[in-house]
Amino acid sequence: MMTFLKRLVIGRPLKSNELGDQKLIKLKALAILSSDALSSVAYGPEQILIVLITVSAAAFWYSVPIAAFVLILLLALILSYRQIIFAYPHGGGAYVVSKENLGIFPGLISGGSLLVDYILTVAVSVSAGTDAITSAFPSLHEHNVLIAVIFVILITILNLRGVTESASILAYPVYLFVLALFILIGAGIYNIATGHVPPELHTPIGTPVAGISLFLLLRAFASGSSALTGVEAISNAIPNFRDPAPRNAAKTLSSMGILLAILFSGIVFLAYYYGIKPAVEVTVVSQIAEHTFGRHFMYFFIQGTTALILILAANTGYSAFPLLAVNLAKDKFIPRMFTVRGDRLGYSNGIISLGVLSILLIIAFGGQTEHLIPLYAVGVFIPFTLSQTGMIVKWVRQKPKGWVVKLLINSAGALISLIVTMMFFLTKFAQVWPVLVFLPIIIYVFHRIKKHYNAVGEQLRLTTCEPAMPIEGNVLILPVAGMTHVVDNSIAYAKSLSVNQIIAVYVPFEREEGEAFEEKWKDWQPDVRLVVLHSPYRSVMQPLLKFIDTVERKASQSSYRVTVIIPQFIPKRGWHNILHNQTSFMIRALLLHRKNVVVTTVPYHLKK
Repeated sequence: MMTFLKRLVIGRPLKSNELGDQKLIKLKALAILSSDALSSVAYGPEQILIVLITVSAAAFWYSVPIAAFVLILLLALILSYRQIIFAYPHGGGAYVVSKENLGIFPGLISGGSLLVDYILTVAVSVSAGTDAITSAFPSLHEHNVLIAVIFVILITILNLRGVTESASILAYPVYLFVLALFILIGAGIYNIATGHVPPELHTPIGTPVAGISLFLLLRAFASGSSALTGVEAISNAIPNFRDPAPRNAAKTLSSMGILLAILFSGIVFLAYYYGIKPAVEVTVVSQIAEHTFGRHFMYFFIQGTTALILILAANTGYSAFPLLAVNLAKDKFIPRMFTVRGDRLGYSNGIISLGVLSILLIIAFGGQTEHLIPLYAVGVFIPFTLSQTGMIVKWVRQKPKGWVVKLLINSAGALISLIVTMMFFLTKFAQVWPVLVFLPIIIYVFHRIKKHYNAVGEQLRLTTCEPAMPIEGNVLILPVAGMTHVVDNSIAYAKSLSVNQIIAVYVPFEREEGEAFEEKWKDWQPDVRLVVLHSPYRSVMQPLLKFIDTVERKASQSSYRVTVIIPQFIPKRGWHNILHNQTSFMIRALLLHRKNVVVTTVPYHLKK
């Protein structure tokens, strides 16, 4: 039944040689790897206005020059990450760049930040998409968390079906969103040009505003820079592209940058010209659409595609998180299970882990996007800063052809990213301080995992391991619960082995029961020794384990090995297991920690 459900939900397993069919063309890659960056248009401009409204609505004209500086940062990042793509064509992005050029510690800061950031990508995107839905249908607002969790589960299942299948499905909503915003921006500019928008709705650019300060403008710039989250995802996911992968990835990155610049500047301009004010339960894009089209078909079309892109922007995290986890796992900083491909050739363990952690985060924050965005953004700009700094070091060391221009590009990106990072810490410390807690914890965990793998490798290496202890004989201990076909089957197996002694062990709760069993045993298996261990406290485990330990101590003195044979019957239906106690499972679990005890299970399969 479980296998059938798995095939129904995920699909048939793919052969390893079908991996090439799972590579992405540029059109699909742009959809699933740019959805995070493009979706941030729906909340990035709003973050600028949220800061400026603390002074007054008259300060909204500052959103235009602030947006221009955000676009300058976007240009620096796009040019920088194009260089990273060609310099590190096997992917890894900021983690690999920082590790190779700045050292392990900065690399782990980048890797840890990005792992958390991709979890936040899913949580923020789905939460923001849910907000867009409840903006159009306010009656659903109280169910935000439940709706968000359902969407995460659906996206997780979609990604488990494979890269190309998820890309084929997700490409349509992404391009519909781009089309919807182009229509919105075009219609808005047309209304402005034809005089349908009263000029008194906004304050003219250059109007003096009391209370404005450089610190507040920098704070608004840092908040608006949250629209650039997801820019680095393409550099992490180069292995997902069809050959030539680096060239296709670079073209996709440039296309994403152009689209993001147009959409971001268009939304900022319309919000300024319409005099839109940020509201708690109505997004800025929703207000612009309502001012432009009214609450008619186009309004709901824009809201619907915005909600879809915000939700499906989570797919950027699903594309990049598993590949980053693979790089960290290969370096032994996280469990090796993240390097294993699933039935559909995706890194299923990374996909499932991302889904579970994102759901926990959504529940913990109550689906409140505004509480997640600053933490999300600062988690991106730390790797931005480190990766650009790493590229600076690379160009200075290697001095390839044209390295001065490359150095200037990365220097500009590093400086602006550092300023944005510092502004987040200075202006939103109450929301981003968890970074200072979880990053050291994550790095400590990375080092502990690395230390464990190194210790295991050292102990398993033949050149350093102690020689195997010689075994002169074997003592078999056979726990029995009655005289059945299961026990008979196990005794037959035990007798087939070359052993020195077989000891059957029976644990009754009443002495009379033990005496009666012993009499019957002598008639049934007279050549197999039976030990009866009375248990006045009704525990099978305690007397059995004590007996095994006693035998093991005596056996070790003469180089004998103790083997515990556990009889177990296997029901024909898997669900029948819940109808029976799990004594054999508990015995196995406890004995696995006994250093010199071998555990063997002898199954007896029921026919009905």
